[in-house]
Amino acid sequence: MLITEKIYGKLEKTDKTVEYVYIDWFERDKRLLRKITDSGEEIGIKIDAPLNENDIIYEDESRVIAVAIAPSDLVSVDVFTMREMGRLCFELGNRHLSLAIGENNVKFPYDAPTFEYIKRLGFNAVKVHEKFTGYTECKGHAHTDSQGNHIHSHSHHGEHSHE
Repeated sequence: MLITEKIYGKLEKTDKTVEYVYIDWFERDKRLLRKITDSGEEIGIKIDAPLNENDIIYEDESRVIAVAIAPSDLVSVDVFTMREMGRLCFELGNRHLSLAIGENNVKFPYDAPTFEYIKRLGFNAVKVHEKFTGYTECKGHAHTDSQGNHIHSHSHHGEHSHE
């Protein structure tokens, strides 16, 4: 098994053989991954930085291995007014979802209950299968009540390019 521990740069035009290792969007921040390249080679990834599309994680004289974000099921919602955008993002924010917010569109990871809920609210939600990029990530931080008791966890991370 090949072990890689660094990002060598971004994939550009090259005469070398290019192999890809596909990761899910939610794996890009993981420090340890065990994957198989598209040529069938097992690879261990031990990197202390987030992985992005086209990051080169292995290179030798004849080949490079680059990261590709795997397509996943998403919900895509077109919005036509600032009021719709605010209402949609409020509803999704309360569910602590990672969101890709565009000029007139919001995308988020698909789950059936949220998909149906958003449709019931009157939004034109459609299920799509594509790469989830350009999102603002929501993870975990603790909230406490006035006595210091833990209520629930989440956190909000700034927008990532996730190219």
